[in-house]
Amino acid sequence: MTQSYQIKDMPLTSGLDKSWVSFLKSAPRLRLNTLDFSDLWDEEDLGLDSAEEDDGTLINQTSACLQTPPPPPPMPPSAPPPPLSTGYASSMGKPSGCRTLKLHWRELHSLPPLPRVSRFGPQTIWAGLEPVHLDTNRLEYLFETKGNGSICSVLMGRQLPSVSVLGVKRSNIITIALSSLPPPRLLPPAIYTMDCSVLDREDVQRLQSLVPSEEELSLIRKAQAESPHSPLGPAELCLLTLGQITYLSPRLQLWAFALDYDTLEREIAEPLFHLKLAMEQLAANQTFRCILATVLAIGNFLNGCKAGGFELSYLGKLSQVRDTHSRQPLLYHMCVLLLQLYPQSSDLYSDITSVTRTSKCDYTQVQSSLSQLEALCKSSWDQLRLLEREDEKKRGGRDRGGEREGTLRQRLPTFLKECEDRLKVLRAVHRRVINRFHSFLLFLGYSRTMVRETNAEDFCKTVSDFSLEYRATRLSILQQRERERGREKGGESPSSPAPNHKHHYHPHHHHQTPSQVETDGRARERERSDSVTKNRSVFNRNISKQPKRGRTILNLIRGRRNKATDRPRHIVNVFVSKLASRKVVEKKS
Repeated sequence: MTQSYQIKDMPLTSGLDKSWVSFLKSAPRLRLNTLDFSDLWDEEDLGLDSAEEDDGTLINQTSACLQTPPPPPPMPPSAPPPPLSTGYASSMGKPSGCRTLKLHWRELHSLPPLPRVSRFGPQTIWAGLEPVHLDTNRLEYLFETKGNGSICSVLMGRQLPSVSVLGVKRSNIITIALSSLPPPRLLPPAIYTMDCSVLDREDVQRLQSLVPSEEELSLIRKAQAESPHSPLGPAELCLLTLGQITYLSPRLQLWAFALDYDTLEREIAEPLFHLKLAMEQLAANQTFRCILATVLAIGNFLNGCKAGGFELSYLGKLSQVRDTHSRQPLLYHMCVLLLQLYPQSSDLYSDITSVTRTSKCDYTQVQSSLSQLEALCKSSWDQLRLLEREDEKKRGGRDRGGEREGTLRQRLPTFLKECEDRLKVLRAVHRRVINRFHSFLLFLGYSRTMVRETNAEDFCKTVSDFSLEYRATRLSILQQRERERGREKGGESPSSPAPNHKHHYHPHHHHQTPSQVETDGRARERERSDSVTKNRSVFNRNISKQPKRGRTILNLIRGRRNKATDRPRHIVNVFVSKLASRKVVEKKS
């Protein structure tokens, strides 16, 4: 095999094409992760219709081979002996003197030649087959066509209508299920031995929906007795085959339990493990402790009390409480305080991933699933005893010689015993994890009444949602500070307007006395009054140039209402602001 690509009659008009060709020539070993394709040849890049330009001899041989007629068939053998005698002939021979059943296959008269490169050899698979010697007399006896009967009717294309006694809906359900199942004749041995190589979990679930009722079986048997020469429909044949299996429903239920046990156990154990990790993460997280201390300090100051703690459900309401000046939520001010007092604190949400997973579990359903799993294990023992008695009757005291060693059916007693031991462990784990959660709530200061009323998923959802809001608020504060640092490094001009600090939290406000707060409030009120007076005087000078409209507006501003219009003062204020802005624009132009 050549190790390079030969690309001919393909003009390379750009550097991109050249680079692509060089990439193909220097292709690495064909290996994708753990999948090794290095046994693929370079010549296998050529498609089915690719021409072999470098080998004209092969093309001539190919055309000559195609024009050569196939060799004549071998001569028919002599007359066969009577049907009861034994005779052998090659598989190429053909019986004569008797009409036999024909196989309506698609014959390959002329086998095409293989290409020059083939991984499977220089010849077709048919050329390497060895001749087989057959008992032609027996085949002729077995497949001889009759002059009348059902075989003749099949050969003539006049097949009798099939017997159908089921409803349309039931028949469609069975037909759809049969499209994914093995042939019905293979189902009984697979069900008896519980062979997982023939039927998987989905197949067992389909069979559970196809279990026939006694009424359906009686209808099918009655219709079959009335028309013994008519074939049964696919749905009826499937139900009749399944109806011959003793204790079909217990067998399928026991098989399904053996296949589903690991999944059912995992659905119970994983939520319990997440809850255990969630409690450990919250108890060891320092940021969570800092948040509780900060909220407690703020609440004690605002309420004027000295509470020892609070119920953690209030964490979800921190974003709803807003201050009376900047209308920022209490969660915002708490984040600012935490960043100032505890700069090494985290965003909390990334540290308590198990709390988020626990909030998505339903521990009431976990309790119910555990009870159902114990009930299934108990019923499986009853079903196994029933099958053991049935097998004992069939064997008649003999050993199991027909069952394959290592099948699931033989391993069921050991498996159910193991399931009982694992269920005991699972029950103990569930009891201890729930009791630890109750102890954790007591550790958080909950009363025993509150502990009984608190669900694990509701508690973890409250903490998870709060941590998500805390992370978003903390991130926005950090981004705002980064933007402010960027503006400071950019060298803003002194004439630029000062940033509005009313939305920022000043830590010294928390330490001011009431007299200092009152003095600051009066100073701000005087500044606001002086600014209004200055703006009003400027406006009076500008508006005096308007003869009629100016006097009307000045009278309204000074408290003299226009009796004709009696408009509210806020409308006049809007007009004044627009007029003042227009004057400023005209002055600039």
